[in-house]
Amino acid sequence: MFVLWSVRTVETVSRTTLSRTTRAAVAAATVSPVLALAGLGLHVHRNIGARRSELRRLAGSSPNTVDGIFANTEPGLPRAKASLRMLLNMLRSRSTEGAPPGPVPLARPEIPAVPAGLAVTWLGHASTLLEVDGRRVLVDPVWSDYASPVPFVGPRRLHPPVVPLPAVADADVVLLTHDHYDHLDRPTVRRLGRESSAVFVCPLGVGAHLRAWGVPGHRVVERDWDGVVELGGLTLTCLETRHFSGRALRRNTTQWAAWKVAGPRHAVYVGGDTGPSRRVHTRTGDAHGPFDLTLLPVGAYAELWPDIHTDPEQAVAAHRELRGRVMLPVHWATFNLGFHPWDEPVERARKAATAHDVVLALPRPGQRIDLTGVRTAEAARATVPAEPWWPTPPCRS
Repeated sequence: MFVLWSVRTVETVSRTTLSRTTRAAVAAATVSPVLALAGLGLHVHRNIGARRSELRRLAGSSPNTVDGIFANTEPGLPRAKASLRMLLNMLRSRSTEGAPPGPVPLARPEIPAVPAGLAVTWLGHASTLLEVDGRRVLVDPVWSDYASPVPFVGPRRLHPPVVPLPAVADADVVLLTHDHYDHLDRPTVRRLGRESSAVFVCPLGVGAHLRAWGVPGHRVVERDWDGVVELGGLTLTCLETRHFSGRALRRNTTQWAAWKVAGPRHAVYVGGDTGPSRRVHTRTGDAHGPFDLTLLPVGAYAELWPDIHTDPEQAVAAHRELRGRVMLPVHWATFNLGFHPWDEPVERARKAATAHDVVLALPRPGQRIDLTGVRTAEAARATVPAEPWWPTPPCRS
């Protein structure tokens, strides 16, 4: 009897223990996805940036808004009608032709202890490190693997960062052109906010994102078009450009801009994501040129957005309208954002530059170009890298 009672007791305890364990496992299995989803939602919310009310308040102070949002001064260009077949073909070409056929060749950055009079290190996509009259300016730094608010989703880097972020964290200025994810990267901004003493200079409204991410307010300087910042011997002028902004579903909540970065002896045009506009670029060249160096986007163009990014020929035309001496093509080779073959932007830019006698600098990501003392086109041609280095698909080699 005792033995039977003991066995039944053990069975009861086992069933009770199993039941509790099972209930705990079921509860954990139920709660874990909920917590994961909540965590993802919080991450995306933080990546989006500032509160809408704060963005509306800042936009209200700008003469460059229409109905409370920022606007271009030119009407949009006609867009191609997109059929389902067209979209499918574009997506297929993005996946098959938009990536390089092999590893992207990188250069090891050579960052001098003392900044030069004029030098530029292309860090990939639109990220660059400028040296202008003894000061360092870090432009649109993006170190994340994805240009997206959602981790592991969206355009992924085609090559790793060319240098650890601390290697460029001693920049005097972090210069931002607008708030799109491939130009304004929250993890990178937060690290630079903690690990550097740089001043963040940005278009109106973008500063609200920076402050929301923990960058101290006294290190954030915002300007609208035609606004000027005097900082450490540099003059930074916020310039009109043609584009748009937005990190959530609502567009144009912050300003987008190009910048003139000028010291006592040198001037650089930072184009950001400028779209084609002969009027804007000619006016900028007349008022602020000439420029020793222009940084202009040549990639991620499409018939579906003809006024959003310059294509390679339009970028070369903009360089001439801006009265530039040396042009550095950016916005290609790092993120697959368009629907064209991955090397098409640089190949078309080379042909357009040759046709119009434009000096085109073609560094590998990570390669530094020292233009100090370069005052003529002939001297520039002898200085800048101009030979193809990018892997070409076999069908086009």
